[in-house]
Amino acid sequence: MKTFATLASALALAACATGPDYVRPAGTTAKAGPFVAANSPAIQPLAPVPDNWWRLYNDPVLDGLIADALAHNTDVRAAVARLARARASLRETKVGRLPQGGVNASATRGRDEGNSDASTSYSAGLEVAYEVDLFGRVARGVEAARGDVGAAEADADAVRVAIVSDTARAYADASSAAERLAVAEHIVELLDQSLRLTEKQVEIGQTTRLDTARIAALRNQRQAEIPAIAAERDGALFRLATLTGRAPSELPATAGARTSSLKLDHPIPVGDGAQLLARRPDIRAAERRLAAATARIGVATAELYPQITLGGSLGSSAGSIGNLFSNPVGFLLGPLISWSFSDHARARARVAGAEAGSQEALAQFDGTVLRSLEETETALSIYANALRRREALQAARNEAEVAAKIVRAQQREGQVDSLALLDAERTFAESEAKLADINGQVASAQINLFRALGGGWSA
Repeated sequence: MKTFATLASALALAACATGPDYVRPAGTTAKAGPFVAANSPAIQPLAPVPDNWWRLYNDPVLDGLIADALAHNTDVRAAVARLARARASLRETKVGRLPQGGVNASATRGRDEGNSDASTSYSAGLEVAYEVDLFGRVARGVEAARGDVGAAEADADAVRVAIVSDTARAYADASSAAERLAVAEHIVELLDQSLRLTEKQVEIGQTTRLDTARIAALRNQRQAEIPAIAAERDGALFRLATLTGRAPSELPATAGARTSSLKLDHPIPVGDGAQLLARRPDIRAAERRLAAATARIGVATAELYPQITLGGSLGSSAGSIGNLFSNPVGFLLGPLISWSFSDHARARARVAGAEAGSQEALAQFDGTVLRSLEETETALSIYANALRRREALQAARNEAEVAAKIVRAQQREGQVDSLALLDAERTFAESEAKLADINGQVASAQINLFRALGGGWSA
């Protein structure tokens, strides 16, 4: 056995891994620089994105829902299971580095030709085999499996990022719908007041039934919008239940208690391109898949060379079990070389396929980087422009409210007709509804931006 160990050590020292060594692609200066669209006062460039970005909203209900989603969401559970499978595959691949052994025992009964008496013979032995990874087939296989594990870890992170943002968006959609619902009901109340005032003026002959019909029509139109908004809110809450691993009936009442859109009171930290490339899990997953694909070139290349296995066995045989361990023990020791040199064409085709797979993985990595920058810049632009639009709609809503109050007072004094009141009420109603709608859009744009930035979480 000493000879066996010496030979194995010598061959292991001489071993070299075939195929290219992996080098992580370097990002360009342009990719690592500041974001082009980070030019809004509501955006804080270069400041790092916090892991628990949803805590910026200071909403304990949202914090609890996201914790539930990370713990119980079915997509997260599936991603964790895929990661466990990848880790199990890595452990299996690592076994190839270790000597493989086994024991055998047999008992046979037979009769020689010309001998009328049957006899029984017993044998037992121990066998050990070790593949000398002279050309790195096993080492590159372990390297590829490690890349697969890294990709699975990043994929699980990507699922968590998506689930966190989807949960926050569902909560924001429910809150925004509740705000729009309150606005719609308030508008109906105001139109009811105008309708009652107009009806009184009809009674004293200051106006006609045509005016009341017009206001009543506008009032009914706004009333008809309420069920649709209520359905949107219910749908967001049902989606929130699924994301947190619950049936709709199990969602706590607190999840739907908020009646105003999510709002941030300070600028959003967005970092820069370099932080984005290091943080986004889809980029990390693509990079790990590239590493695995590069290692598989070495696995395929090693098939071009002989496979060397050192083997040894100890054994004994006897006519009875009692003598089995007292008889002399025989042994065998020696290398086994297997080389399918006649199959080189197929092996070279596998090498070419592995090289093409590496080129595909590199292209996918580059594409993932470019798409991440595109998504982030787009999200930054949408958010900044949504804020500007909200500012303009807020000013328009305030002016419309002042105008509606003036016209109501003028109508009570008989200075204007009901047509002017109807126009003022319609303008105010539309500005109120648009402002409530843009509040929801701003919250959604914020969440989309955090998702594009690859914001993380804390377990």
